[in-house]
Amino acid sequence: MTVTAEQPQGGLIEWLLWREPSVERLPVARLTAEQKVTELQRVRARKGMDDAYEAELLMSLAGDRPDTDDPPPGHPGARRRGGGSPVPGTSEFLPDEVALVLNCGRPYAVGLLADAFQVVERMPAVHAACAAGRLDWFRARVFADVLAGATDEVAAAVVAAVLPEAAGLSSGKLRTRLVAAAVAADEEFAERRRIEAERRAAVRVHPTGDGMSALTTEAPSAVAAAMWSVIDQAAQLARTAGDDRPIGVLRAEAHAALVLRTGDDGHPAMTGHLTITAPLSALRPPGSALGMGAADYAGEAGAPHAYGAGTTGAGTDPRHLGQGMPQLGSTPITTAHLRELLAQLGALGVQAPAGGTLALALTDDDGALLATTTPAELARLAARGCTTHGRNADCGCPALGPPPAVPGYAHTAAQERFLRLRDRTCRHPGCGQPAGRTDADHVLPYDCGGRTTCHNLCCLCRTHHRLKTFARGWRYRLHPDGTLTVTTATGVTRTTRPAGLRHPQQQRALPPPRPSPADQDTPPF
Repeated sequence: MTVTAEQPQGGLIEWLLWREPSVERLPVARLTAEQKVTELQRVRARKGMDDAYEAELLMSLAGDRPDTDDPPPGHPGARRRGGGSPVPGTSEFLPDEVALVLNCGRPYAVGLLADAFQVVERMPAVHAACAAGRLDWFRARVFADVLAGATDEVAAAVVAAVLPEAAGLSSGKLRTRLVAAAVAADEEFAERRRIEAERRAAVRVHPTGDGMSALTTEAPSAVAAAMWSVIDQAAQLARTAGDDRPIGVLRAEAHAALVLRTGDDGHPAMTGHLTITAPLSALRPPGSALGMGAADYAGEAGAPHAYGAGTTGAGTDPRHLGQGMPQLGSTPITTAHLRELLAQLGALGVQAPAGGTLALALTDDDGALLATTTPAELARLAARGCTTHGRNADCGCPALGPPPAVPGYAHTAAQERFLRLRDRTCRHPGCGQPAGRTDADHVLPYDCGGRTTCHNLCCLCRTHHRLKTFARGWRYRLHPDGTLTVTTATGVTRTTRPAGLRHPQQQRALPPPRPSPADQDTPPF
């Protein structure tokens, strides 16, 4: 008797999962060594088939996103250089949609699309071999990488010559064989590859963990060899002088010293921009009355204050902006908070680095940014005291908060400082562009009623700023705590949170404030 699974009643995804169930998995513990090897080969073939199917899906989606949807040349929003789609004739925002759908970074999505285009569109025989399980996708990508700059005629000739033996070659030998075959078919092929490679020269940095990062320079081989020789010679001199640390450490220090050496202008070789983050609950002097709740403050003064801006988000009715917005944090930042922060900074001797800057960020216990300031502004506000009850009053009136909304389109310097410290990077999901290289963008467009307030501004790099403005069907929504929700035209949604904001389901980042002596019961004697 044959038993078949009942077709589910859900949506398309459920139907696809039912239609293509996972290949039957055998009990590994009961397999012999020969059977395990056979299974490994079958799994690898299955992966190649799935990768070929994914590439076909990507190309089909690309066909649904023509570049006619993009701002045309001459339009103020037209793309000027770089950042387009690797698939000719498709929207420049296609990689961003793929990145959001697959929950990956844009560079990775660009690579997927580039490989899919080369294999599916220009080398159908390679794609067919993968789809049939005769070639893995790793080797198919070697074909795509080597022959991307070749003409269609040369690519077809090389594929016909090399594909029959490709599955039995290592990736290195396959690459060598492909290059040799391409040069034999086109004498200028190697020179074009060299010129194209030199155009990719770049310096990149990426974190490797535990407080370390890697700085890589891609340059012509002769230049890279000369750079390495200078770095190695400096490291060997240090070792000869008696430094017995690992040679890798000496080379890293020599490289840094050569790059960061002091110039002739007398400025320090290296400086920094320091940000001190202070949770509000840590600024409670013993015996103080700080810590009143939002309800206490709301009953004390009914006038609007600096951090009473309105709701934001795509799809928000602009007629309701400024209504129903919860306050950021449950406690106002009072003069007492500022004086305690000033005292703690003085006790620690905190100063701006030579040639650099010092910024202060005040947050609630969940990490939500409440306000930013500078040491000079902090000292001025602490000395001024409460403008309502007097300089020496110990009251709960707010002395500092987020920058107020402004009536026009242009944001203020104070708003930009707040946004840079809150967002740290471009807020589009998967983008890590530093905030200093981003635009302060209105989430709800200004022309649609969006206000110029920190509750309606976020950092977006120029690429994702343009995507939000010109890509059809995309929706952005900024929530009161700074969480940004991005939804594609096909309904895929991703969320990013400000760097310091804790997840609502996670433990609090900080313990509760220490109770003051006045809050403690008198011990029985």
